Amino acid sequence: MTAAPFLDKTVLIAGASSGIGRAVSLRLADQGARVALAARRADRLENLAEECRQRGGQAVSIPTDVAIETQCQALVDRTLQEFGRLDMLVFSAGIGVGSQFSELPNLDLFQQVVQVNFYGAVYCSYYALPPIKAAQGRLVFISSLGGKLAIPYNTPYCASKYGLHGFADSLRMELAEDGVSVTVICPYWVVTEFHEHFMTKNGQPLGPEGRNIYTSKMMTADRCAEIVLDAANRQKREVLLGPGRLGVWMKLIAPNLTDRLIIRPFMHSAIRRTRHN
Repeated sequence: MTAAPFLDKTVLIAGASSGIGRAVSLRLADQGARVALAARRADRLENLAEECRQRGGQAVSIPTDVAIETQCQALVDRTLQEFGRLDMLVFSAGIGVGSQFSELPNLDLFQQVVQVNFYGAVYCSYYALPPIKAAQGRLVFISSLGGKLAIPYNTPYCASKYGLHGFADSLRMELAEDGVSVTVICPYWVVTEFHEHFMTKNGQPLGPEGRNIYTSKMMTADRCAEIVLDAANRQKREVLLGPGRLGVWMKLIAPNLTDRLIIRPFMHSAIRRTRHN
């Protein structure tokens, strides 16, 4: 990747206040990009915007709940008011809930996860597309290996991510003649705040104990952000991290074995934890 491929580009980052979205924002600022930062936590967004400015980028914080369509429309409108154009959308917002599907007390949390993870991407893309088409720009979706290889006790999350992949694949074909690229990133374990906000079946976040799932060998958010921006710059179709390629290949040739490998050694600790919630 060249030193600053996003210099003077305008990038909207949804889910910017923490994790991969935050790391992407800071790396873009280092390149001299103009960044529109969107998330629900206004105080954290403004702190991030100031940090981006100190690193040499232009930044505006736009508190947004991506689960609400009108707020996504206002987000794009504000970005255009501030910067006059939009070259790339990075959608990194996401939430999850751990539970057996049959043990959810109702479908409210399921709908909430799908509303943020899937419809949030749809809303932002719909309103961002006209200026991105004009710029022959890029759409980048931070998905998950859970969108390629389903895991138990995560039905809302996997459903939302599988939906996101189908949306991105169809959209990519529609936009091919417009010069707009669509990139999907599928992280494996990345150390972020995601599992602190990961909810039990009763809607309670795991809190600090959620970080116990991470180890020192797992990928940092900054390293993931580096991969995201390299893929966006090269207009790659899809990036599978960790054991993604092997897992997808195994699922094609031995789906039952793949299920067993996921359920037993890989998910054992997570299954035990969700049963206690």
